[in-house]
Amino acid sequence: MPLDDIDVLDISLWQTDTMYPYFARLRRDDPVHRHPAGQHPDGPFWSITRFDDIVAVESDHETFSSEPTIHLDNPHESVTLPQFIAMDPPTHTGQRKSVSPRFAPSSLAAMEATIRTRIAQTLDELPVGEPFDWVDRVSIELTAQMLATLLDVPMADRRKLTFWSDVTTTTPEAGLLDTEDFSGEWARVMLECGEYFAALWAERRDAEPRDDLISMMAHDPATRDMDAATLLGNMILLIVGGNDTTRNSMSGSVFLMDRNPDQRVKLDADPSLIPSMVSETIRWQTPLPYMRRTATRDVELAGKQIAAGDRLALWYLSGNRDESAIEHPDDYVIDRPRVRHHLSFGFGIHRCLGNRLAEMQLRILWEEILQRFGPIHVGGVTHVASSFIHGYASMEAVIADRR
Repeated sequence: MPLDDIDVLDISLWQTDTMYPYFARLRRDDPVHRHPAGQHPDGPFWSITRFDDIVAVESDHETFSSEPTIHLDNPHESVTLPQFIAMDPPTHTGQRKSVSPRFAPSSLAAMEATIRTRIAQTLDELPVGEPFDWVDRVSIELTAQMLATLLDVPMADRRKLTFWSDVTTTTPEAGLLDTEDFSGEWARVMLECGEYFAALWAERRDAEPRDDLISMMAHDPATRDMDAATLLGNMILLIVGGNDTTRNSMSGSVFLMDRNPDQRVKLDADPSLIPSMVSETIRWQTPLPYMRRTATRDVELAGKQIAAGDRLALWYLSGNRDESAIEHPDDYVIDRPRVRHHLSFGFGIHRCLGNRLAEMQLRILWEEILQRFGPIHVGGVTHVASSFIHGYASMEAVIADRR
């Protein structure tokens, strides 16, 4: 296939999870590749596919800006929803700092018992020997409960958070919204989401400060005067960041353990490998495959001339398969040396704020799984129809036996 015909944003590749050979070809033959004009509605862009080149771009936020957005070919790009992940310093710094205490080690330690209780209850309610959807019964349920806790919203509303997160990144191909009026339906849902959080914002702003994310932002000088669009943008950022990443890594861990039974045997024999297994799962899954950057000046990258204004896609998913940076990267090895050497959380000033919380949830999940269940067999899998979310829409699972 000619290089100019490779379309890594093709939704069909992500629905079938068959994009890996195309990234391998780009890494080998053209690691800083310019996709031509006409391939996509928003015009040409560069795919950055090797580990070290991605790190180089992430390390230079002055040359490679996160503004105005972190997406490529966003069908809703005409709708401006500012988010601190799509901002540069100093605005980014202040807004990110407003919620960072919630993810400090002391705060995470205080949440561990609650997380374990919820995971234990969810697992105890699962059937044994009967098929069920792991994504809905476990991954979505647990991440929805976590989001409701972080935002301090009624637990009865937890699935609203999941729905709004899904809608934010959905595509017409996913079938989540009415395709006859996709943009109109998307705008209606976002308005509903915005009104919900605006009401909570007003309530928290006028109350005493608390330790939930909404209250923290409402009382911090860097964020308390946000307009409605910025408030909605940052709320969406928090629910997507807390939903899609951990949720798809939870599902991915079960999928990978079933497809690599030797690694499950290894884990059963030595549960101390759970933290390493968590990191390997997050690398292998790479739940957010890329982030966009925009060049602020003419610059050379790996021998290619990038012009001011050019768009770049930093393909974390490809960097995590880069043979020059990770040994045998296509293999799933839970005791891999340097297992935290991956790009799934990004790099530099935009490194994922909730990375330790995600790892903790996955660690506790598998500590509780090993106490309860033998092998968990995975049947039919449906992948998310998105190049921005690498995940599972559904996953049939059968628990072989209860311990």
